Amino acid sequence: MASILQARSFMLIAYAMMFTFMGEPTAAVVTFRPSKWSLAHATFYGDETASETMGGACGYGNLFKNGYGTDTVALSSTLFNNGYACGSCFQIKCYQASACYKNVAYTTVTATNLCPPNWSKPSNNGGWCNPPRVHFDMAKPAFMKIAQWKAGIVPVMYRRVPCQRKGGVRFSFQGNGYWLLVYVMNVGGGGDISSMMVKGSRTGWIKMSHNWGASYQAFATLGGQALSFRITSYTTKETIIAWNVVPSNWNVGLTYSTSTNFH
Repeated sequence: MASILQARSFMLIAYAMMFTFMGEPTAAVVTFRPSKWSLAHATFYGDETASETMGGACGYGNLFKNGYGTDTVALSSTLFNNGYACGSCFQIKCYQASACYKNVAYTTVTATNLCPPNWSKPSNNGGWCNPPRVHFDMAKPAFMKIAQWKAGIVPVMYRRVPCQRKGGVRFSFQGNGYWLLVYVMNVGGGGDISSMMVKGSRTGWIKMSHNWGASYQAFATLGGQALSFRITSYTTKETIIAWNVVPSNWNVGLTYSTSTNFH
């Protein structure tokens, strides 16, 4: 009997080790699934070059350079969720309007900006992004994929979908020797982040606070240390760790990449 119990214990330990990587459990990996279709409206901002969409409330900077291109959208504050929706992806299709392109099923966009309320106008006539309205203010090239731009505003169906990203998460550094500000980009899966921690090669894990958009900060002296990041998805609650993704000679103004990403 003792030998049988020992064998079973060994099998359980071996099974657990299959789902452990460098001491961190990964058995709860979640593959993000599309949500149900819901009704909203969409407009556009900027021109065909999408130059006015650069930057934005998520802090992604140059959207061409950082891999987001023109397939982007500004969310009404109801969807924006104080920046926690930054990086999330949506499929949007024009719905029951004469301006809709009939042969286009949908287009996929990434949330990179906030469409702020306009309280001077009613929500059905200019104040499209006033809460509690769900609204998408798309980059003009993205809007033109689903509808004639002269329509200005169209009813749409939308759903959250997994973000398909090439490569791993990227970390863009700002701050100084006592304050590290990190913009997190190219996030796959749910595309969003709920919390983040940093670990220096001479420190334990330090909790970072949400600054704004897709940026997190740590008030700590981390210069001269290789850095690792622990990131948790807002949508799926999945946690990944990018071990030693930043070398000890890191500097602000630079962007560091990892092969690690969400599913």
